[in-house]
Amino acid sequence: MKIVKVKLENFRSYKNEITVDFSDLTVFVGKNDIGKSTILEALDIFFNDGKGAVKIDKEDINKQLKEEGNTEIKITVVFENLPDILTIDSTNPTTLHDEYLLNNENQLEIIKKYLNAGKEKVFIKANHPTHLNCSELLSKKIRDLQKILDDNSITCENRAKSAIVRKSIWNHYVDNLELQEIEIDATKEDAKNIWEQLKNYMPLYSLFQSDRKNSDGDDEVQNPMKLAVQEILKDETLQNTLIQVANEVSIKLRAVADQTLEKLNEMNPEIANSLNPVIPAAESLKWIDVFKNVSITGDEDIPINKRGSGVKRLVLLNFFRAEAERRQREQNVPSIIYAIEEPETSQHPSHQKKLIEAFIQLSNANNTQIILTTHSPAIVKMLDFEHLKLITNNNGKEIINIERANLPYPSLNEVNFLAFNESNDEYHNELYGYIESEGELSNYKSTKTTVSYQKANPRNGNITSIQIIITEYIRHQIHHPENNNNRRYTHQELQQSISDMRDFIETNILLKK
Repeated sequence: MKIVKVKLENFRSYKNEITVDFSDLTVFVGKNDIGKSTILEALDIFFNDGKGAVKIDKEDINKQLKEEGNTEIKITVVFENLPDILTIDSTNPTTLHDEYLLNNENQLEIIKKYLNAGKEKVFIKANHPTHLNCSELLSKKIRDLQKILDDNSITCENRAKSAIVRKSIWNHYVDNLELQEIEIDATKEDAKNIWEQLKNYMPLYSLFQSDRKNSDGDDEVQNPMKLAVQEILKDETLQNTLIQVANEVSIKLRAVADQTLEKLNEMNPEIANSLNPVIPAAESLKWIDVFKNVSITGDEDIPINKRGSGVKRLVLLNFFRAEAERRQREQNVPSIIYAIEEPETSQHPSHQKKLIEAFIQLSNANNTQIILTTHSPAIVKMLDFEHLKLITNNNGKEIINIERANLPYPSLNEVNFLAFNESNDEYHNELYGYIESEGELSNYKSTKTTVSYQKANPRNGNITSIQIIITEYIRHQIHHPENNNNRRYTHQELQQSISDMRDFIETNILLKK
């Protein structure tokens, strides 16, 4: 299964419901404290139920809505690449389509609601029958479903299987189902059973945060190893092997217990008859606990989490590089989502480049999604427009899909300007060149006041003073740093010149097209 959308409501700074589109590689950019990490942490709460890096608490409720009396957090995830068959029990196969559990776009939409930041309640939003005799069938017991058959003289080939009974009822009313998008409670009867089955198909989700306390319990480096254990144990062939091992052990344990009780019966039948061997079912065994102490240690068994942040992040870097190669090479790998905050943290620029290359490669592997946040303009310039999501809070919280055609100027430098207010010589040159290529340079100059610029004659070295606008003044200094006859332009002047050119492009070039 693969994420295509996430919706947040009443969660931290996300007051009203906001929808975020996801792709195989999704990178959130924006200013500090704008809500980038919030999205990653909401997904950790959704997928890991408080057993991951983040636990939900009452401070996560949006303060404004809390004051208004609304204390229900909603985290919604929409999936595609769905399982073909779901087996409610060993003899009851069905599909999400047959159970009317897909939304209007034929996607699976799971909603988790947390009243007062407490235990989640799960709902499935689906285009579902609402006709009186067709609604809420997934929450009805088999005898109630059979009663609908009897009361409406509906024939059914197998009255003992709830999926077949539901299908018979819905087929009977096929022309009058009154389909509507509604929320189906996934905590009752077969709706609950279907949700339990869906959990087996959920992607693994692992969040690597940028800020960690340096303690023995710090999972920043151990997490990749523990995540690898989870992924390995999801392999179907290995699962079958482990079940065979567990069953074999169970048989031998039962034989030992039976022989013991048989001997005990010879001496004290009353006690023997009161005892029964308790052997856990193979499916209930937590094999992951066998490998709970996996880790990577340094010299003299010093845990990596005790090393510097640069070393810890370097381990992560190479974990992802290795994963990129492995997941590209292997087939039928389980679905996984890597969420990484600020991968540039404590990394040399050359390492950042290798890491981003690894993430791009990983995102192209089967059943793999990458979610990043970054404050690095350099990283933004390594990506494509389609990877980027800009979070703003100008007129209310907004998450913007970065599309080339929607930008005032189609450049990743433009993205950095919007996300981080990043002004640099390269972006200034791009904007100036764009205005010039559109034949609008003279019009732009005519709207600006001029300043004095000292220009040297290349033949005789004589200095002459010319009047040019500040944008040209900056451009000359960028291209002729050897000219020491003029003061250096300030950062404020660079920003103002960039803003002036952006405004001119929007009002005088884009509006005319």
